[in-house]
Amino acid sequence: MTNRPLSRFLGDSPGRVILKLVVLSFVVGVLLSALDLHPLDVFDGVVSFIRRLWNLGFEALGQLGGYFVLGALVVVPVWIVIRLMNLGRGG
Repeated sequence: MTNRPLSRFLGDSPGRVILKLVVLSFVVGVLLSALDLHPLDVFDGVVSFIRRLWNLGFEALGQLGGYFVLGALVVVPVWIVIRLMNLGRGG
């Protein structure tokens, strides 16, 4: 029972958590690849946004709504998948 505190922290057994993360990472990777997005592009986008925010001042704050919607396009489906995975466990 040495894995019990670790399982409690992770929310499931370490093996299942790793498997879920691998599957979810693969699905997100396929999705981002289909959208022709790469990790460095995302990082460059964040850096570019911060620079524009600094250079444009409050005008750039109007773009936050667009970034919110773009982020929601990734976050909401991930949340739904996680909730569906939890329903399968009876949680």
